[in-house]
Amino acid sequence: MKDIISDIDQWLTDGQPIALATVIQTWGSSPRQAGSKMAFTADGRLTGSVSGGCVEGAVIAAGQETVAAGVPQLLHFGVSDETAWGVGLACGGVIEVFVQRLDTAVYTVWRELTQKNLSGTAVTLIAGSDEWTTGVLDGNGRLLAGHLPEAAVHLTAAAPRRVKTEDGCEWFIEPIRPAPTLIIVGGVHIAIALTSLAQTLGFRTILIDPRRAFGSEARFPHVDQLIQQWPEKAFAQLELTGGTAVALLTHDPKIDDPALKILLNSPVYYIGALGSRKTQAKRRARLLEMGFGETAVARIHGPIGLDIGAKTPAEIALAVLGEIVSQKRKT
Repeated sequence: MKDIISDIDQWLTDGQPIALATVIQTWGSSPRQAGSKMAFTADGRLTGSVSGGCVEGAVIAAGQETVAAGVPQLLHFGVSDETAWGVGLACGGVIEVFVQRLDTAVYTVWRELTQKNLSGTAVTLIAGSDEWTTGVLDGNGRLLAGHLPEAAVHLTAAAPRRVKTEDGCEWFIEPIRPAPTLIIVGGVHIAIALTSLAQTLGFRTILIDPRRAFGSEARFPHVDQLIQQWPEKAFAQLELTGGTAVALLTHDPKIDDPALKILLNSPVYYIGALGSRKTQAKRRARLLEMGFGETAVARIHGPIGLDIGAKTPAEIALAVLGEIVSQKRKT
């Protein structure tokens, strides 16, 4: 949802009725996962994707009826790999897409949870009744918006999935999770590209640098949080979790080493540090002298980033984020 919020907000300002399409299940080869969304208006404006372009046209055509009448539809698309280029999904496989008219009250609460980086659950009736309904619950299961029967309020899921209740109704359950966090230590030129690219992929970005010439609002107006303090004070303000990645880019032991002393004792899933192999060897020796073991020091990805032959700041940022995503998929 996060990637289409800005467009939806603009359309609501313009007073446009909006259709929301959601992938609710996939089988076989499919370019988009369950929970992927696309929104569109009656006048042809479009944001997001449910299939990478394979079936968007058919979804929009069906969705125009939903925009006009407000009646939701459950759509099924699927072909074999052998005939994929002729019709349906260009990659083969099967997907089911649910199209509904956007419930403004439910969307507003979903948007608030997303922007405040809070957890919750969205529940939508997709089959089994003529009375379409949807709602959003907070992290404690309290209904915040919409209308849901008692049986649906208690439905939960670790990942987007469809569930059938005893009354024969079928529901789509979507966890609303806090965005993954990327903390960058060092407001160097690479960090400008890295924060921008990370936000494109849905990361919440935090920039730490006590040097105000580097970590300034003028250089980083787009980051979610800017902390102009030394690592000890900066990290004391932050929650370091298993959903946090950290990239150290200062190349300065006075900043990087205090940060590493904190990070190596934390559950963050990724720690990367800029520097050549010689720099990494010196860093490793210093940490071993501080009392860290080989296993702890081995958590540091250095030289930072995937080996793609990166030269420019933007290419290095791509290499770093690629490594972060790769590591996240392994956890």
